[in-house]
Amino acid sequence: MSDTTPSSTAGPVVLDVWCELQCPDCHSALDDVRALRARYGDRLDIRLRHFPLEKHKHAFAAAQAAEEAFEQGQGWPYVEAVLARTERLAERGEPVLVDTAAELGLDAEEFETALIDGRHILIVDADQAEGKAIGVTGTPTYVIDDQRLDGGKSQEGLRERIEEIADRVLAQ
Repeated sequence: MSDTTPSSTAGPVVLDVWCELQCPDCHSALDDVRALRARYGDRLDIRLRHFPLEKHKHAFAAAQAAEEAFEQGQGWPYVEAVLARTERLAERGEPVLVDTAAELGLDAEEFETALIDGRHILIVDADQAEGKAIGVTGTPTYVIDDQRLDGGKSQEGLRERIEEIADRVLAQ
């Protein structure tokens, strides 16, 4: 006997945020990310996707450090803290990543080791390759319900557009 009633346990809507942690525009986008998190809670799965740009020499290391922070259970707080320090990261480089981890009570020695042994490089490389494959050219770029929204040039109206799409998908 099979149950033919539609399932109301569909998972959350996924919002991929293609981001680079040395990018001032990504720092500006945090307000939108926070607002979306507050509005939708666990109905919207906001996933950080890495897209380090060559023009920012510490972005690749920052992406690896963010993965270590997620592994240690403090991914988004770490991402927000690093994005608040984009200028300092540009000036001082990797020590800022380790210092930020220590300030948040994370295992800073493990961050140093992760940056040396490259344990998170494959995740960052895979994100970057996928981003290029779907047409990401700058950050931040959002993908929700297979629609790509480029925030690299302007954040104007993007949160509203994301909300329209999320509301439509959640109503289905």
